[in-house]
Amino acid sequence: MTSYWDEDEEDDGADSMVRPYTITSGRTAPERDEFTLITLLTSVQEPVDAYGAPIRPGRLQPEHRMILGRCRTPAAVAEVAADLNLPVSVTKILLGDLVEQGLLTARAPISVARAAGGADRGLLAAVREGLRRL
Repeated sequence: MTSYWDEDEEDDGADSMVRPYTITSGRTAPERDEFTLITLLTSVQEPVDAYGAPIRPGRLQPEHRMILGRCRTPAAVAEVAADLNLPVSVTKILLGDLVEQGLLTARAPISVARAAGGADRGLLAAVREGLRRL
């Protein structure tokens, strides 16, 4: 069986490509509606449940493992989809699986700025003015 990564560029891929519905087990829409293109994702180092017991992940597909590897450092949904060479819709379904299993965290990018003490409005204004002069 071949995949996206084994595809010959001159071939249309009709016979050799793994179809997205195969990767998602037939699902066509994510169960979670929280993902945008700029949602930040991070792999959980040692996932535990609400009682502190280690979480044993269910059977992971190769795409799931690639996502976890890519998200060791925070990455946006769009970056993950591009790195995996998968449609965003398929990537969101796989991301939802990992978040549901407690293996991945998702957060809006604005929370990062708030955690760092908020954006410096003076600096943002200076950058805006500099860009206008270009």
